Amino acid sequence: MSTQTKLTVKEKIGYALGDTAANIAWRTIGPFLPIFYTDVFGLEAAVAATLLFVIRLGDGVTDLIMGNIADRTKSKYGKFRPWLLWTALPFGVALVLQFTTPDLGLTGKIIWAYGTSIFYTLTYTANNVPYSALMGVMTSDVKERTELSSYRFFGAYFGGVIATIGVIALVDYLGNGNEDLGYQYTMYVLAFILAGFSLITFYTTRERIPALVTNDIKEDYKDLIKNKAWFILLFIGFVFVTYNVIKQSATMYYFSHYVNDEGNLFGSLTAWGGKNGLAGLYLLSLLVISMISTIFAPALTQKFGKVKLFILSILFSAITAGAMYWLEPNQVGTIFILGIISEFGAGLMPVLFFAMLGDAADYSEYKNGRRATGLVFSAGTFAMKFGGGMAGFLTLMILNWYNYDGEAAVKTSEMLEGIKLNMSIVPAVFVLVGVVALWFYPLTSKKMKEIEAILAESRAVKNAIK
Repeated sequence: MSTQTKLTVKEKIGYALGDTAANIAWRTIGPFLPIFYTDVFGLEAAVAATLLFVIRLGDGVTDLIMGNIADRTKSKYGKFRPWLLWTALPFGVALVLQFTTPDLGLTGKIIWAYGTSIFYTLTYTANNVPYSALMGVMTSDVKERTELSSYRFFGAYFGGVIATIGVIALVDYLGNGNEDLGYQYTMYVLAFILAGFSLITFYTTRERIPALVTNDIKEDYKDLIKNKAWFILLFIGFVFVTYNVIKQSATMYYFSHYVNDEGNLFGSLTAWGGKNGLAGLYLLSLLVISMISTIFAPALTQKFGKVKLFILSILFSAITAGAMYWLEPNQVGTIFILGIISEFGAGLMPVLFFAMLGDAADYSEYKNGRRATGLVFSAGTFAMKFGGGMAGFLTLMILNWYNYDGEAAVKTSEMLEGIKLNMSIVPAVFVLVGVVALWFYPLTSKKMKEIEAILAESRAVKNAIK
């Protein structure tokens, strides 16, 4: 079978639903966990910030370990697909426990929060490292892989839509005024959907590129250390994920405590979501434009190339996001317009990032004759989790710096200043560092065409010998 397979639409959609599953969890954790911890669960901002930071410190190690485990998995289903089957149920359970408030004192709650967060990150790792690596072995066609990444992130943003609608619409309804129970019951629904989509991905995808790993794990790490493209992508992934999650986390605080939607069209449109209706509508608007951006990603990549398009996306998104700092509470329409414009650029970033990880795996095979795909793609989950943790940490520490009190009925002007900074200047300044890193990225479009041709010839020879 040729490894340069043109994938069917069915398989692309099936693969995309795997990230729909992951993002049901991810888009629930990102925007809603910080405000759940401070305003519902009952933790101080500094305590919650420390928790999110500490939990993420070990993520880099677990991601690399999982990458090696996945590369060496042997089953009749392949190396990466079976993990979607094995982790579907535990992943759903982890999401439910993360948003469960136990009847304990403060110390007990802190222990519970640490324990459930560790369990969630481990199940996310076991599910998403193999899932990400699966894209690297479904086809070796660089253009096809970019299209597959586009499908993937359309599915990812669709998962965000499900998560956002679920939380905004169901927490009040299922909890009947009790937010503790509302969050828990809502997670039951989302976890069921998550597990189902993960299983669909398992049944509809296939692995085609043969493994070229050795039994020597040290060799895999040596290859990784010499892979300049991988290190740059690891950093860029961390930067853009932190950027996106800071904005998501800030949204709930921004619309709950800063924006004034009384007496305008938006106020009447958001009655379905209770007090968080406007925030929900805003998040949904961003997800819709992100989904649209994935449709344009292949054509824009063809026109500009991955690296140049990534740089343009960062600049475009950061400038418009930063401009939101100067908006007044009643400028709801302008807030939506700037947010949507900024999100078009932000929506392209993960599409490009994961397609480029596939390029980094090709580069490793080209240079070393081995392909530790799972290890290379572990950069993706590391960036997602560590970047997400850092985003939560920064968001909450800035709020703490401005003396945020989640239980205060009226927020002071000092608290509101911290909320505004989190929504605009802080993420914009952070992501601009990624532009500098991208100038040093070595895998240009021309270089990847050379690598693709050489690898195709090499694999053809090996298949002929077999």
